[in-house]
Amino acid sequence: MSIATEVRRKSRTDIPATGQEPKHAKLLAWLDEVVELTQPDAIHYCDGSDAEWDQLVDHLVEKGTVVRLNDERKPNSIYTRTDPDDVARVEDQTFICSNDERNAGPTNNWMNPDEMKRIMRGLYDGCMRGRTMYVMPFCMGHLDAADPKFGVEVSDSAYVVLSMRIMTRMGAETMARMEETEADFVPCLHSVGMPLDEGQEDVPWPCSEEKYIVHFTDERMIWSYGSGYGGNSLLGKKCYALRIASVMARDEGWLAEHMLILKLTSPEGRAYHVAAAFPSACGKTNLAMLDPTVAGWTVETLGDDIAWLRFGEDGRLYATNPETGFFGVAPGTGHDTNPNAMKSLEAGNSIFTNVGLTPDGDVWWEGMTKEKPETLTDWKGREWHGSTGPVGGRPDEKAAHPNSRFCTPIEQCPILSDEYHNPEGVPLDAIIFGGRRENTIPLVTQSRDWQHGVFMGATCSSETTAAASGAVGVLRRDPMAMLPFIGYHVADYIQHWIDLGKNADPEKLPKIFYVNWFRRDAEHRFMWPGFGENSRVLKWIAERVDGKVDAVETPIGYLPTDDGLDVEGLDIDPDDLHDVVTFQPQEWADEAPRIGRWFDQFGWRLPREMVDELRRLETAVGRRPSQDFRR
Repeated sequence: MSIATEVRRKSRTDIPATGQEPKHAKLLAWLDEVVELTQPDAIHYCDGSDAEWDQLVDHLVEKGTVVRLNDERKPNSIYTRTDPDDVARVEDQTFICSNDERNAGPTNNWMNPDEMKRIMRGLYDGCMRGRTMYVMPFCMGHLDAADPKFGVEVSDSAYVVLSMRIMTRMGAETMARMEETEADFVPCLHSVGMPLDEGQEDVPWPCSEEKYIVHFTDERMIWSYGSGYGGNSLLGKKCYALRIASVMARDEGWLAEHMLILKLTSPEGRAYHVAAAFPSACGKTNLAMLDPTVAGWTVETLGDDIAWLRFGEDGRLYATNPETGFFGVAPGTGHDTNPNAMKSLEAGNSIFTNVGLTPDGDVWWEGMTKEKPETLTDWKGREWHGSTGPVGGRPDEKAAHPNSRFCTPIEQCPILSDEYHNPEGVPLDAIIFGGRRENTIPLVTQSRDWQHGVFMGATCSSETTAAASGAVGVLRRDPMAMLPFIGYHVADYIQHWIDLGKNADPEKLPKIFYVNWFRRDAEHRFMWPGFGENSRVLKWIAERVDGKVDAVETPIGYLPTDDGLDVEGLDIDPDDLHDVVTFQPQEWADEAPRIGRWFDQFGWRLPREMVDELRRLETAVGRRPSQDFRR
């Protein structure tokens, strides 16, 4: 960015600095511009060390931003509460600023890059006054990868530094690698947007009412302002690893996806690698760390949120996890639902945000235990009682925010696969799409082929959750669970999936499946038990990959036969089992026009292959075929 100024302002060399100044000409030139614009009082060059962690935690404790947790229960861990208005992704203020508006597409907010820069420079002008500017070199993916993807985040939030240390390869080693090759990087500028005048008292969780999360996709640059929370401020996560990386992937011939990665091993020792895409708060972390209930089958995790998929020299599609931590939704996570996540957290070295704080210095959230604590401090700082709720609030108010989070190192996961450390990734046997639907979508469906699998992904739908701001429980289409994260036109994204399949050996492509753990009956009761029992579905998927079990062919794909799922030892009503695995023609007759209306948004760019798949479905369920979207 080029920053014009009318008066003499502090330059980088005028400002006291700690840490090791980088020896990277392009980075220093960018930092000069950032400092001239934001005017911090101090600079810290981050090294990602334990000593730095301790110093920053001490600083945040002194400010009242975080509390150190009981070292016996959660070693080296901290707890924080955000501003009540800074709790989730702000999708209405998230922008894709491509040079050509048509490349942003109908599912992204767009603004002309020059106009956005004018607005953002006005906001950034002096925004770090009274604060320290932290410089964080980081790498998404392995430093030893064939093409490591570097970034540098600048932020005035120490909370962001601590979180980026957990979630990315951040610090001195990354900076040294960048310096060795003068590596290019994605510049990521973040500010909470609350400058401090001399003598002005700070607040525990500074954030501006005005918020922007902006991606200049043609320049590979990220600017974020106003929010200190989650994916709005940890710019290596959704902003880089999905929105910017999806554009890189389009141009370079790979895929950046909102997917978990797991390794499933049969009793005979046959290993299967699976990537699965679900919208946030729909069970990705639980599936990634599944504790199978089927005898002899095991699951190891490689990642719970983001997967980068590239073709290997053998023609197979390989998946790597570019992150180094879990940033999981806390409510619903417990020893019954996700024992491996709980074991990861018990090892400590974690950050807990917007959960409940117990009197003995531990954390609690709904779903952690069956019994509620008698007393704790809730996520708004109020005294809260398990029987009566918060003092001065409604009895039904939760102790933890629905989108409260834990941030913990992936290395602490007791079932982390050794293959996580392989920079080339793992070859995929199956890709799973999923969503949260009360009806229509069966428990598990296999696509007819890659094209039909892309159609499944393109029409993926889910009732919305608390991970994004806005109404909860509204049905929305979420292609490949990437709706908020696609960095370019959604139709071009779907076409990219199709083209990758066309250019590959179909025998080497992973099989594609669609799952739905959330079907309900007329009394609104879940008909499938979920959690560890989902291993029964994974077993069926593995057996379909190897051609060991038959399936029923239907207009929506291949479904399990009456005896296809292993339900030995499972207490489930036969009628419930039948209802969750069968094709319901009338429900799909209602679904087809909804898909058509979704595709209407794509306009002339809708891939022809998706029109063909929709027409095939409409014909099968007796609906009048849709118009030709590309006429």
